[in-house]
Amino acid sequence: MNERTFRTLEFDKILEQIRTYATSGKTAAGISPEIISTDLNDISTMIDEVDDALTMLRYRHVELAGITDIKEHVKRAEIGSMLGVADLNAVKGLLYRKYTLSGIFEEFQADEAELPHIRSYIEMLPDIHYIYKKIQSCIDETGVLDHASENLLRIRRRMSTEEQRIRERLNQLIRGSNQKKLSDSIITMRNNRYVVPVKVEYRSDFNGIVHDMSSSGQTVYIEPMAVVQMTNNIQSMRDEEAAEVEKILYDLSARVAEVGDALNLTDDYLHHLDMVFTKAKYGRSIRGTKPKVTETGGIYLPGAFHPLIDPEVVVKNDIIMDEETKAVIITGPNTGGKTVTLKTVGLCQLLAQSGVPVPARDGSVLRIFNKVFSDIGDEQSIEQSLSTFSSHLTNTRDIINEADADSLILLDEVGAGTDPEEGAALAISIIEHLLMLKSTLIATTHYPALKSFSYTREDVMNASVEFDVNSLSPTYRLLMGIPGKSNAFEISNKLGLNASIIRRARSLAGRDSNEVNDMISALEKHTAKARDNEYETTEILRDASKLQQELSRYYNDFEDYKEKLNKAARESANRIVKNAEIQSDEIIKSLEEMKARGAEGIQQHEIIEQRKALQDNYHHESLKQAVEQKNKDIVKEGDEVDVLSYGQKGEVLSVEDDEAVVQMGIIKMKVPMDELKKRKKEKISAPVSRRIGKQVVKRSLDLRGERYEEALNRLDQYLDQVLLSSYSEVEIIHGKGTGALQKGVQQFLKKHKKVKSFRGGLPSEGGFGVTIVEMK
Repeated sequence: MNERTFRTLEFDKILEQIRTYATSGKTAAGISPEIISTDLNDISTMIDEVDDALTMLRYRHVELAGITDIKEHVKRAEIGSMLGVADLNAVKGLLYRKYTLSGIFEEFQADEAELPHIRSYIEMLPDIHYIYKKIQSCIDETGVLDHASENLLRIRRRMSTEEQRIRERLNQLIRGSNQKKLSDSIITMRNNRYVVPVKVEYRSDFNGIVHDMSSSGQTVYIEPMAVVQMTNNIQSMRDEEAAEVEKILYDLSARVAEVGDALNLTDDYLHHLDMVFTKAKYGRSIRGTKPKVTETGGIYLPGAFHPLIDPEVVVKNDIIMDEETKAVIITGPNTGGKTVTLKTVGLCQLLAQSGVPVPARDGSVLRIFNKVFSDIGDEQSIEQSLSTFSSHLTNTRDIINEADADSLILLDEVGAGTDPEEGAALAISIIEHLLMLKSTLIATTHYPALKSFSYTREDVMNASVEFDVNSLSPTYRLLMGIPGKSNAFEISNKLGLNASIIRRARSLAGRDSNEVNDMISALEKHTAKARDNEYETTEILRDASKLQQELSRYYNDFEDYKEKLNKAARESANRIVKNAEIQSDEIIKSLEEMKARGAEGIQQHEIIEQRKALQDNYHHESLKQAVEQKNKDIVKEGDEVDVLSYGQKGEVLSVEDDEAVVQMGIIKMKVPMDELKKRKKEKISAPVSRRIGKQVVKRSLDLRGERYEEALNRLDQYLDQVLLSSYSEVEIIHGKGTGALQKGVQQFLKKHKKVKSFRGGLPSEGGFGVTIVEMK
């Protein structure tokens, strides 16, 4: 890399444009050729960080104002110097920007946006926001605030009071008869003293000190003796104020020194982020994309363009060199875009190795070059008496002396400026030497001999810039793999040159030359057709991708809408069935009352079955859990089991193939065998009694004298029977005794799903020996 290369490729102009996006002057100063790297890890890191910044910029504006270099202020604070208000505001601005960036990163994290390469620059910073709050509470943009200390507030209040007294006293002097003696009825300041403007002829009428005179000599500014002492008092208080302000600033400076290392780290990280976002903002302005940089390989730049040309008119070209191709020879007419192509490749290479998005479509790939050389343009030097040929040859000599296998060399009109035959021979020799050094070369030429040279080597490719013979103007399109042909005869014909002259010229040019031109014309035609087909295919693919995204979005919206409709339908059905269930409860309650009065013909089991039928119509969201056990237990009729899918225990009533009929409380249902887990059977002294037919369930259960486990088993069975009988309230008689049975009963009731509440009995109901239970 050398200054001549940066100048001829106009990289210096690119850097100047990038600087305009920097927030800090320190960042702008760092945007120089020094940002170019030749280390793959450094380049990859820079590219990834800039890509993260581009992701953030696509979603929101990222403000970086306030990032300034504060290291000098920190250094002064650490050696005990007092920082001024402006210095402390710089520290405050940097800390505020760190705080706001933390908030932005948290928002992106909440949105699950991955920013893995730049997030750490904020997250790794120490939390010293309390310094920002302290500075903010003490100073503003211009000075120290009144509330920075109690003493400062007290001094300034005294000064304000004294100033008010002075103004009131002076207002008395300038009113009434004295008003005509004044040039103006105002109170002003001279030398930090309160004065009134007096006409010079009335000077002796005012007892006071003259502090100034107008330029015309007609007005003198007098401080009346009546306020001299009060002004002296204010001056004394101003000295106290200055001392207190200095004390506050020293205290803030000491606090800054205490966190000097943290502030320096914050300065480094935020300036690094400023550099990253500066590159990202420039890349976005030119519509650049993220390149892939590799250690070895070729050059792949789809849709590449020169970033300094108006994006509305610039022609984008695919510039492709595979790893085996070491040189590209570009031919074509003057002003056809050959030089622009050289500069485009060089700028893309330098930008990529600086971590800046390149002016090309997505998918660009570039290999690292340790050196980039260019010889572009006519740099004759009258002072050195160098001709065009000598100037180019001198630059080429310097390039050859430094070139190696990791060099990218861009030569414009190689070998030009001398005899065509000798110039072509010299150009071929230079290219061969650079190929021997294994350098990567892109060169432009007008020499026909170089067109055929590429066909003799597998590592050299021809390319040309297209020319429209009909409009007699270049199209600026690059045709890779096709040499440029001479259009002299076609142009002459379009310009009206005598036809016989053109025929004679064709015959002199020779048959071989004409055949080569015809071959090139055919290649150009096929290449143009292939390019048009490629563009059309790309457009169709883009439209198909867009359509697929739209269809996917519509499908997701449809699924969401369908689920909403289903949910609404279920809720509506639930309301209808719930109303019917309420009505059925009222009917059953009425029937129960009739039965209690001795009504005949109403069977208890019929009532229960009717109520169950109504409840079955009610739609619940599935409570079933997708739980299966790997090893199936063998269960048989009468076994107690855990129903895993419902989280309930039950008793097997019968077994049918892979299913079992299980009684769970009042519910009886078929359950797959793989959802059942056999329970260890509890020893029960008393046999389980079942309610049959019209057995009447009492409203009380007496557990006195029974053992603890037996009592709880009886209580469980009793509550099941109560549920079938639709009693709303029953009583459990457990006696007083030691209180153990009472405690066990009440703990059992707390866990029972159908118990609404319970309480101790009233004295008239049995007191502590009874628990009253209210059912749901």
